[in-house]
Amino acid sequence: MDEVRPTSGAQAHGLVPLFPPGLQAIYGECRRLYPEQANPLQVTAIVKYWLGGPDPLDYISMYRNVGCPAQDVQEHWHYVSFGLSDLYGDNRVHEFTGPDGPSGFGFELTFRLKREVGETAPPTWPAELMQGLARYVFQSENTFCSGDHVSWHSPLDNSESRIQHMLLTEDPQMQPVQTPFGTVSFLQIVGVCTEELQAAQQWNGQGILELMRGVRVAGGPWLITDMRRGETIFEIDPQLQQERVDQGIETEGSNLSGVSAKCVWDDLSRPPEDEEDSRSICIGSQPRRLSDKDTEQIRETLRKGLEFNSKAALPPINTQGLHQDNSLPLVLSRKDSLESESSAAIVPHELVRTRQLESVHLKFNQESGTLLPLCLRGRLLHGRHFTYKSINGDTAITFVSTGVEGAFATEEHPYAAHGPWLQSLWSRCSGIYRNSTLVMRQTKLPKEYSWPEKKLKISVLPDSVFDNPLQ
Repeated sequence: MDEVRPTSGAQAHGLVPLFPPGLQAIYGECRRLYPEQANPLQVTAIVKYWLGGPDPLDYISMYRNVGCPAQDVQEHWHYVSFGLSDLYGDNRVHEFTGPDGPSGFGFELTFRLKREVGETAPPTWPAELMQGLARYVFQSENTFCSGDHVSWHSPLDNSESRIQHMLLTEDPQMQPVQTPFGTVSFLQIVGVCTEELQAAQQWNGQGILELMRGVRVAGGPWLITDMRRGETIFEIDPQLQQERVDQGIETEGSNLSGVSAKCVWDDLSRPPEDEEDSRSICIGSQPRRLSDKDTEQIRETLRKGLEFNSKAALPPINTQGLHQDNSLPLVLSRKDSLESESSAAIVPHELVRTRQLESVHLKFNQESGTLLPLCLRGRLLHGRHFTYKSINGDTAITFVSTGVEGAFATEEHPYAAHGPWLQSLWSRCSGIYRNSTLVMRQTKLPKEYSWPEKKLKISVLPDSVFDNPLQ
């Protein structure tokens, strides 16, 4: 990418207007906010995505925002993407579906970065960060929504900063726009510390964002990211953890319903040498292959999820992710975020060869294991479900409570599997819920937990076991 100043519009593509309508609509909203900055600095993809280039965003504009002293909003740089929505309407990137639905993916990304004293030009590293997120959206076809959070595991600017993860929220100034190709909203990236990400995982992203709005150095009303921030909101105000987050989890539960993770499961019900019905997933052995039809059925069911009281469903569970090398080991999705699109959605009992298991062994890496208390305390105790989707294949582990409709695990058969998808029904077993908190505190690996009366084992293993399963 090169840094340039925009001219009269985007590069032409065949016989189309020099200033495409989708692009014009977003520029119009930017001009409403920045009438004195008609030609902002802009990062542009040298080779456009629709010409085979690697960067999905055609442009990222960078504006100087003076803030709002009346609201105690400090001066900052404001970044706006162009490319997640349909800019051109000619199917070169996005399928044109008309003006009534979302344009492209239906949103563009923004980012607000604190302007340092003496800084005369905006840093360009946020543009690559936004391109990385856009690549994930294009490759996975999973969209972002307000309240989503992304586990990044690296300082966003490749420095020594504590700001190493992201939450997403509505941009406080930019209003949704209607284009000839559909509607476009604006989602703002907010940089957060690890402790703030973990609190968002355990409770919900919107709750943590609201706490950050009340702390000026953590973002303030417009959630401006300060890469030099050295304290979390919980270090600044220790009462926030107990009085707001812990209380929120107890009363509301967690909004996180699924993650991409490093996980496998092992059927202990039968000996491994049983060729006809061997262990479904076993480190060090090759899992049985499903037919293409069955595989597609499982993927479709995972996409649509389990219905909970006819309204809550699992969001799409990502199999790819975003990390500093754009490989995302663990992407965290928002709450029960997808409404069931129709009553005819595929449900588990329509799938064939579902097996009831007597005993199972669940295996997680440490990062996934730390989410077990959340899964239990924040989800199952509130009558909800939680899914781990393996990043290494089709393996999935869904924990369900007795209130989740459509589950194929039952009180009589609490462990059931269809191919690589395991469901585990957990009732209110106080011992399991209490002991699960130890997983979060465990640092020495491997570690195994066992509940013989439940015929259940859970192991927390080093990453290397999952990265090199045959070694």
